[in-house]
Amino acid sequence: MKKQKDDKKALLLEVIGELLKEKRQKLNKGILLLGYEYDISNSSIAQVEKGKRDVQITTLWKLVEALGMSFPEFVDEVTKRLPDKFKLIDD
Repeated sequence: MKKQKDDKKALLLEVIGELLKEKRQKLNKGILLLGYEYDISNSSIAQVEKGKRDVQITTLWKLVEALGMSFPEFVDEVTKRLPDKFKLIDD
C-alpha cells in the first residue's frame, strides 16, 4: 500500500517538474537566471524539475507565475497530464 502511494506521489512530482522545465525552456531561461530573478534557490528549481522535491505551495506558485502561467492554468495542465481519475488518496 505504501509503495503505491509513493509511486503516485513520484508520478505527480515528475509531471509537475516536466511541465515547469518545459515552460522555462520555452522562455529560454536558465535555472540560474530564473532563481536570481525570483529569489528561488537554483538547487530547489533543479530538484523540482527533476521530480525529486516536493516544493512548498508558495514556491510553486511563484515559479508558475514566473513562467507566465496562472496557478489554475498550471493545475489544469498537470491534471491533463496525469492518468484519468488520478488520486493520491485511495478510497
